[in-house]
Amino acid sequence: MSANSHAVSQLLWQGPMCVGWKRDLEGAVYHLANCLLLLGFMGGSGVYGCFYLFGFLGTGYVCCVMWGWFDACGLDIILWSFLLAMACLLQLAYLIYRLRRNTLPEEFEVLYKTLCLPLQVPLQVYKEIVHCCEEQVLTLATEQTYAVEGETPINRLSLLLSGRVRVSQDGQFLHYIFPYQFMDSPEWESLQPSEEGVFQVTLTAETPCSYISWPRKSLHLLLTKERYISHLFSALLGYDISEKLYALNDKLFAKFGLCFDIRLPSLYHVLGPAASDTGPESEKDDEEAREPAMPTSAQQTPPRSPLPASAGPPAPPSRARMSRPDSGLLASRTPLHSYSQVMSRGQAPLAPTHTPEL
Repeated sequence: MSANSHAVSQLLWQGPMCVGWKRDLEGAVYHLANCLLLLGFMGGSGVYGCFYLFGFLGTGYVCCVMWGWFDACGLDIILWSFLLAMACLLQLAYLIYRLRRNTLPEEFEVLYKTLCLPLQVPLQVYKEIVHCCEEQVLTLATEQTYAVEGETPINRLSLLLSGRVRVSQDGQFLHYIFPYQFMDSPEWESLQPSEEGVFQVTLTAETPCSYISWPRKSLHLLLTKERYISHLFSALLGYDISEKLYALNDKLFAKFGLCFDIRLPSLYHVLGPAASDTGPESEKDDEEAREPAMPTSAQQTPPRSPLPASAGPPAPPSRARMSRPDSGLLASRTPLHSYSQVMSRGQAPLAPTHTPEL
């Protein structure tokens, strides 16, 4: 042990002395290489910090190669500097590859920040959703139709990125579709994966539009495979359909001109603007329906005993109070895929003519 410590002390304190010092300094390439290495070792963390670090280190080692080739004339200096420079360049190439792999087109980047980032959707999950639509952004010119009523099959789900789309049926305007809203969410929810159908409305671009579209089969496979993405789409589609229903809420009016709120489940029979033209006739029909039927000659009523004089006028017959219909029955009256048909006629879904008390 003492012999080893003696050898170490000789190397440190009694090492071989330099025979002669060089009077002239090294060339400018040597000093430039050290300056670049110093700047490189001052780099930070993160992706861009790694770019700074390996960029300066690689340049510094290239300068060391030049110094070893022209001034030092040392093969070991050239080899080591060359290997270190290649390692830095390979690391830079890997960083560039990672950035290109993680970078999304501008439209999808804005879509993620607008729609998915507030819901804290992981970026990797969002990339799977984007990959399902093949990262393609489709366009619509002004007055170009996306779907035609009764002709276009329901074979995809589309999300509007820019522009405005008009929804109509039989030439009557229903509502608008604005950016970051689904264009065919009611049709998507109205069909099972094994069913087929056609659009019940016409979608026309009022301005130049851009949108993304998922093929029906591919998206169903993704939703079946990934439960988190399935729950995400259920939430987004449900919110989108509710927004469309609220937009159609302004088209429903009571016969006295009051706005009808579709969120009140106790209001069923409401006359719209189309039915207000025949208001007196409909009221007359209702009154006639409420009047009791007169007995015919074939049906003789039995004679009644006279009432005593002290007795007052006969009490009106009590009407049985009908129970409120079940909410499931209401849902069956107005299926999701026919909401546009009901709204286009300007009236609420038909239901019992009475209005239960709230």
